[in-house]
Amino acid sequence: MRPVIKVFLYDEDGNRFFGEGPCRLLHGIEETGSLRASAQQMDMAYTKALSILKRAEKALSFPLTEKSIGGKGGGGSRLTPKAKEFLKQYEEYRDACCQAGSRIYLDIFSEQQ
Repeated sequence: MRPVIKVFLYDEDGNRFFGEGPCRLLHGIEETGSLRASAQQMDMAYTKALSILKRAEKALSFPLTEKSIGGKGGGGSRLTPKAKEFLKQYEEYRDACCQAGSRIYLDIFSEQQ
């Protein structure tokens, strides 16, 4: 038996807008320079990835990506500075929640170990 902690962020209306999926999507954009390529790595439709990105941007009230159009090497996307900072903060919060949850789990279920 082991604990599993999942951290989601919700907007003021109670709608989930950020969690591990969007987190992975943003990391993929950072690695590949493309929303489409990031979505493909996750076996996700581009339209779904775009919807996830737009929902998060609406809830956060700032853009997560900067797009470049066409050109010789084609277009692409990169994370905005605010997106990088938000991603760092989300991961710090997620990791702290997981660590706290593991400590609490061990305190409560110590006899079952």
